[in-house]
Amino acid sequence: MPTIAKGLEGIIANSSRLSMVDGANGQLIYLGYHIDDLVENCTFEEVTHLLHRGKLPNQSELDAFTRELRSHRSLPEGVVEFLKHAPKDAGPMDVLRTGVSMLGLYDTDGKYQDRALNESRALAICAKVPLIVAAYHRFRQGLEIVEPRMDLSEAAHFLYMINGEEPGAESAKTLDVAYILHADHGMNASTFSSRVTIATLSDIYSAITSAIGTLKGPLHGGANEGVIQMLEEIGSPDKVDEYVAGKLERKEKIMGIGHRVYKVLDPRAPHLQSMAKKLTEELGETKWIEMSERIATIMREQKGLNANVDFYSATVYYSLGVPTDLFTPIFAISRAAGWTAQVLEQLEDNRLYRPLTEYTGPEEPQKIIPIAERA
Repeated sequence: MPTIAKGLEGIIANSSRLSMVDGANGQLIYLGYHIDDLVENCTFEEVTHLLHRGKLPNQSELDAFTRELRSHRSLPEGVVEFLKHAPKDAGPMDVLRTGVSMLGLYDTDGKYQDRALNESRALAICAKVPLIVAAYHRFRQGLEIVEPRMDLSEAAHFLYMINGEEPGAESAKTLDVAYILHADHGMNASTFSSRVTIATLSDIYSAITSAIGTLKGPLHGGANEGVIQMLEEIGSPDKVDEYVAGKLERKEKIMGIGHRVYKVLDPRAPHLQSMAKKLTEELGETKWIEMSERIATIMREQKGLNANVDFYSATVYYSLGVPTDLFTPIFAISRAAGWTAQVLEQLEDNRLYRPLTEYTGPEEPQKIIPIAERA
């Protein structure tokens, strides 16, 4: 009998050139490039090109790629109307999931397995996901949608679209780095969802809709919202020790601590930790990072667990003035680059995912009792 691996832990389901997560040594690699080097030397647009086209672009390639990406900065009128009339108290991830699904209704090309068309669709989805998030955020506040611009980077453009004013260079750079750190991450749950869906030879919109629905869960992308909610519940640095002790005594999870794959420090965490420190110091409101640092220290010393990417990204987004319920949609915006690249890769050498399951029901054949005689 095959070995049973609950949650498919330790099972290699496919091969991929896109990203490598080395949990034992705390490394994240995109197509041979270490995440530290990408953060220090590249923009999110360059990293998206790397994931989609398999190489870092030269300047002319980047210019052409950026023009193509920005050319998709518009939404079908039907999607805009949906966003305008969606319940104002709906969850942004629910709205994003539905909005991306709706995009498929306006794609009349068909030919869902055409490589060139799918490459164009992939870029269009990357460009439209932030528009959906920003437009809904504006509409739910009773504000009009901000008209897209073609002269701003992906990170700067999203901040512009939600706030209605151009962000400072430092804020845009901070979000750009966060985008790079979240762009891809091996066979995580949402990426797996996207590949399972596209492996049926469905369409790319269905695949990304599956991924968004998976990312929404608090054990995946929703964890960073939980971190801020935890910090707000604690309230001040002097209450951290008591709070954590109570959680541990009740065997409750500390959000943003530990990782399914990384056995050492998440390589993305130090970058966000550094940005969180800088942002909170500039704002003159350091209690968030102080609480975070104390929680991280306690968990490392008492449980041998390290902070993960969600732990510090929450403080970064909060310090940028991003509403808490947009934290996970921002994760989706950046991860759309990886999802779409993974979908394109799946289609190159596709095989339907069909794992086995262990049956634990009755072993003996059951006799059907007439319905009038059943207890």
